[in-house]
Amino acid sequence: MSLAEAARAAAVPPFHAMAMGRAATEREARGHRVLHLEVGQPSTPAPLGARLAAIAAIERGEALGYTNAAGMMSLRRRIAQHYREWYAVEVDSAEVIVVSGASAGFTLAFAAAFEAGDRVGVVEPGYPCYRNTLLALGVEPVAVAVDASTRWVPDAASLAAAGHLDGLIVASPSNPTGTVLSPAALAKIVDWCAEHEVLLISDEIYHGIVFDGRAESTRALTADAVVINSFSKYFSMTGWRLGWMLAPSHLSAAVERLQQNLYICAPHVSQVAGLAAFDCTAELDAHVARYRSNRAVLLDGLADAGLTQVASADGAFYVYADVSHITHDSMKLCRRWLDELSVACTPGLDFDLARGHTTVRFSYAGDGADLAQACHRIAEWAP
Repeated sequence: MSLAEAARAAAVPPFHAMAMGRAATEREARGHRVLHLEVGQPSTPAPLGARLAAIAAIERGEALGYTNAAGMMSLRRRIAQHYREWYAVEVDSAEVIVVSGASAGFTLAFAAAFEAGDRVGVVEPGYPCYRNTLLALGVEPVAVAVDASTRWVPDAASLAAAGHLDGLIVASPSNPTGTVLSPAALAKIVDWCAEHEVLLISDEIYHGIVFDGRAESTRALTADAVVINSFSKYFSMTGWRLGWMLAPSHLSAAVERLQQNLYICAPHVSQVAGLAAFDCTAELDAHVARYRSNRAVLLDGLADAGLTQVASADGAFYVYADVSHITHDSMKLCRRWLDELSVACTPGLDFDLARGHTTVRFSYAGDGADLAQACHRIAEWAP
């Protein structure tokens, strides 16, 4: 590795949500009970059917070794069936590539699609690992600033302000705002990308966790976009490191070659569990009902604490709140809340480098009673 490459890697910012999670764990190790609102992961285990399938495969003495790089064909076929069932979209199982979580999917997509120096639009506020992974690959992330005036959705003006782009990443539901793109808004983005010859990468990992209807898949509108999904959120399987992607035909061969070399394949036992998880929708939809209840608890509790300026929490399990009346240093605020209240949250700087110093993200994936207690502590806290 050259000195320039080492410097590039060293310049990748931390993922502050995970850093706050580590700090919360360290506080717990010192004997404090921490209320966790920082990390976006379900507090529930993988669905029972998925766990039983994995146990059965192990007890049968299956080797559970390498699969084909693109994944078990049975799982790829089931994912294609999922698109027919949820979106009324025909997807050929050959288009499906099973990956080691959405994070690996993004790395594979970025490495296959972009050259060093290319410019890729990243919506801000948005998931920080898009930006950080692009930086690690030598690709320039370009902020596309959105706000409440467009319901946190990129529009023609914000995209034009970004200048020339080689790619654009959008998420629906979004992390951290929870915004769900309407079919019309998504269609405008798809059309804009086609008109400007911009590769669209659609993050759909929170599909299934939507509180009014169902999010539209970009695959219903175009086969020219990269679509990435995951078993981590709706399927409650974060630690199993399993996801999938649909890659356009001109990228699929490169993605599979990169998978062979970087990851070999997604974990076999996780693929067995993921296949079974598709038959566990009753259990998984009960989790979504709990998230809906938790959202109400958190929004009411934050309002009582004076945090009323929040993004539209249509889906996922986050509330993104303006704290400018309290601080202009969200990192310091979150550290104080952890140290003084044992409440762990994520500073907005994770999601928006320019404006995140006055915002905080709260996750409501955990226990409703903990959410209520956290809000009470914040309401009683004196800055």
